[in-house]
Amino acid sequence: MNVAPLLATRNLSRHFGGLRAVDGVDLHIHAGTLHAIIGPNGAGKTTLLNMLSGALKPTGGRILFQGQDITGQPPHRIAHLGISRSFQITNLFPTLSVLEHARLAAQALGSDNLRLWRDFRKFDTYLKRAWEALGHVGLEGQAHIPASMLPHGDQRRLELATLLAQDPAVMLLDEPTAGLSAEQVPAFVDIIRAIAEEGDKTIVLVEHNMGVVMTLAQRITVMHQGRILAEGPPREIAANEAVQQAYLGQLYGDFADALGEAS
Repeated sequence: MNVAPLLATRNLSRHFGGLRAVDGVDLHIHAGTLHAIIGPNGAGKTTLLNMLSGALKPTGGRILFQGQDITGQPPHRIAHLGISRSFQITNLFPTLSVLEHARLAAQALGSDNLRLWRDFRKFDTYLKRAWEALGHVGLEGQAHIPASMLPHGDQRRLELATLLAQDPAVMLLDEPTAGLSAEQVPAFVDIIRAIAEEGDKTIVLVEHNMGVVMTLAQRITVMHQGRILAEGPPREIAANEAVQQAYLGQLYGDFADALGEAS
């Protein structure tokens, strides 16, 4: 029996004048999976995430979440429905504490989202969720320091914690390891893996690091020139001749090495 996807697109397109950044994409993301989207620069990956998160309105096509048409909904509405998104560039409030970032993220989607002047200690539910989110990413010890004092790697962790504090059904992660040193990547990958293994989150990962993709992804969609070139499990993608020619090219050896390391 076929299970309906949690998040899907049908003939989704976004054009910028004559540029077809996303061109007729049919994407199917199933609940509880970690689904990676890869492709060269300019393939349309971030544009696709921008449409899924409501930051861009499609030129054509539809976006379905839990069977509901959410095409063209604004970002705040998409977030309330249960889809949260991170960005390639970390965007934090430098003077707010680590805990306040997570607490406000939780509160933003609750019924107290406009009660900004009330004593924060009254928001027990949001504080609890914030502490849990910080625990997931290992930032409990830095909870009361300003976000600006965190090193870049920990700022990426905090961004992930703000998503977790919102308790979304779907997490859209755009280049989450961007800017991390090679030494920092494995620990960050372990955090994402732990979140995925809990089973109550669906993760859509856009990532250039093939080692990260092959380590984490259950299914991979390859985009090329705004379209889907191939889709399938990691080994199938690695063996796909069209993918090797159009995307991997000289990088195929690194891709295959990453697959071997993930085995």
